[in-house]
Amino acid sequence: MQADSLNRAGEARRLREPEGSSGATGGRRSRLVAGLVDNAELLRQAQALRHDIFQAEYGVVFDSADGLDQDAFDAHCRHLVVREAESGRVVATTRLLSGEQAVVAGGYYSEAEFDMQSLKSVLPGAVLEIGRTCVHPDYRQGSAITLLWSALAELLVHEGYAYLIGCASIGLSDGGALYASLMPRLLQENLVEPAYRVQPRLPVPTQAAGAVSMPTPPLLKAYMRMGAQICGPACWDPAFDCADVFVLLDVSKLAGKYASRFIDRVAC
Repeated sequence: MQADSLNRAGEARRLREPEGSSGATGGRRSRLVAGLVDNAELLRQAQALRHDIFQAEYGVVFDSADGLDQDAFDAHCRHLVVREAESGRVVATTRLLSGEQAVVAGGYYSEAEFDMQSLKSVLPGAVLEIGRTCVHPDYRQGSAITLLWSALAELLVHEGYAYLIGCASIGLSDGGALYASLMPRLLQENLVEPAYRVQPRLPVPTQAAGAVSMPTPPLLKAYMRMGAQICGPACWDPAFDCADVFVLLDVSKLAGKYASRFIDRVAC
């Protein structure tokens, strides 16, 4: 792969939040920077953010008593974070698993939830899996998500990845109302061709039909804006009490249609 500005050694380009954006404290503007984790403290902050959000919003019960969300995949992943420039506090994170590292790890994380054999056999080129994505609640209406996705888009293009894969979660704590509202629309408007579909290992329990159209969660909306498609029915994740939707992004479409939106707006 090509060398890039977000390289494996952690010499990440500092990406500035667009002017006029607000931070979490009383509307005070806060400059944000994004880059790859290059030290143990940043990784710990990312894992702590994951722990706090997944516990509070999905009711996940973690085995560890250290306040961190950790698993065996973390050691094989690169971790992309958005931080407050002044304080260094991590406010958004996601982790990236390359196809090469997936072999070392024993497979992609998503393979625990989906049968991906057919898909893997038809995907040409390098594949990157994204996962464990979360954003601090105070930053979901600002540009932290845009900054995170800008850095990701830059990495995908500069490192020569052909496809991005991963799961987007829809919480079920509302009795499945959001899932029932969104899933039929996703299947109708964003479904991939049959050759690229995957099968959930644990189907989502039957939910009542959605009577009211509900807004798409910010992270799932970000996937769709990047041009991602979904690869079939969702998988039920009992531990997180959510429906995981498998997404697939053809990076060539990102480079052609979305590069100016996600990459050119980033200040070096």
